[in-house]
Amino acid sequence: MNLIDLGDEDGTRCVVRVTGRHRPGILTGHDILRADVLVTADFVDARLELFLLQQDLDTWQHDLTRLAPGAGATIGGDRGPSLDLTVHGAGTVSLTVQDPDRLSILLWIEPQGSWVQDHHRRLHQVRETWPSEVVETSPTAYEWSPGRKR
Repeated sequence: MNLIDLGDEDGTRCVVRVTGRHRPGILTGHDILRADVLVTADFVDARLELFLLQQDLDTWQHDLTRLAPGAGATIGGDRGPSLDLTVHGAGTVSLTVQDPDRLSILLWIEPQGSWVQDHHRRLHQVRETWPSEVVETSPTAYEWSPGRKR
């Protein structure tokens, strides 16, 4: 399921595809989501592995709600690859994809239509498919949330 799908008519595209839970059924890894970052442009064709915490999804949602020219949104980061999106005037978006061990690229994308609303919808679908089911009761102590679907 695509959490992020930004592309333009020139074929430049970045997709963050959530593929499932990192360690389903294991308290410390159940709510961590596995994802692939797929980047395509005339000068690059890359696939990176990304792990998303529930806090990453919270930050992405917060950033999406305040997107405007000059503002940005970020996902990933301190644990591996990161994506930093900045909105510019005239409908252009710059997207920096960084993997500290492998690559750093800057893409200029002119997304079409109501792409911000589309990304809110995508985020909602990811959260519906893989809801948070673990509660941290104290530092390094976890338990299943009362509403967990088995």
